[in-house]
Amino acid sequence: MNIFISGSLAYDRIMNFPGHFADHILPDKIHLLNVCFNINSLIEKFGGTAGNIAYSLSRLGEKPFIVATSGTDFPAYEKWLDKLELPKRWIKPIPQAFTAGAYITTDLNDNQITAFNMGAMAFEADLPPLNDGAAPSVVFIGPGNKSDMMGFAARAKEANMPFFFDPGQSLNIWNGAELRETVRGARCFISNDYELSQFLQMTGWTIADLYESVEVVITTVGPQGATLDRHGEKTHIPAVKPEKVLDPTGAGDAFRAGVLKAFKQGLSWEVACRMGATVSSFSVEHYGTQEHDFTWEMFVARYEGAFGALPAKK
Repeated sequence: MNIFISGSLAYDRIMNFPGHFADHILPDKIHLLNVCFNINSLIEKFGGTAGNIAYSLSRLGEKPFIVATSGTDFPAYEKWLDKLELPKRWIKPIPQAFTAGAYITTDLNDNQITAFNMGAMAFEADLPPLNDGAAPSVVFIGPGNKSDMMGFAARAKEANMPFFFDPGQSLNIWNGAELRETVRGARCFISNDYELSQFLQMTGWTIADLYESVEVVITTVGPQGATLDRHGEKTHIPAVKPEKVLDPTGAGDAFRAGVLKAFKQGLSWEVACRMGATVSSFSVEHYGTQEHDFTWEMFVARYEGAFGALPAKK
């Protein structure tokens, strides 16, 4: 089974400010805000939802197809994908733009000011055909270009291919009608608890309305783990304890990789969420969203230490 992941490829440029934002922002002048922060470090990491999920899947022995766009500054990221032996067939180069980028400044209290440049993500990707007689596929639709997200969902429905819908941080660019139409028929709606609330508010739906459109709802709740909701039958999936917690950024993308791996193997939704929780535990042990590394044997050992024997794939 092919795995297609639609979403963003981005550079995360992380800057540290050795002070406190609050000391430099005058409340009575907020309408005339004009501040400058001198940073003491700049780190560039590979990121983006599609890139992050694909990375963790590569650690699980998969070679998913990333469906996204890239810009003129992509060569470094491209070399990284080559090292991971991830296919680039459906990454569309946009010669007139930079690769999407997040510029994140963090102060001593871990407050953050972030600017996101869509760059190449503002342009539509080339969507792969799903009804050409090739191998069965699963489509994961993550935050990215809205036209791609809507188009890929429509293409998956037409081909009767299973798809996951994860609007995530893209919710601010949707309207309710678009969301209702796109999510209908999804095998899984996956988000964090805040995004689920925002989605329901935007669509005007109750959770029961969402049940009518999708098979399962998976909701991550940070260090508390996740909730698997099968039309009102809820199962709590506890987080897997990491050896240390350095950076929770990217844990949600790692979780999604574990779920997709289990789906490909034909395992139950409960096992899928447990696999997601296990992959997340490796992610939070490192700074950056593509810095964790583990073998399949390490993954199985940690899974079984938390949940018991890992079922064999069907």
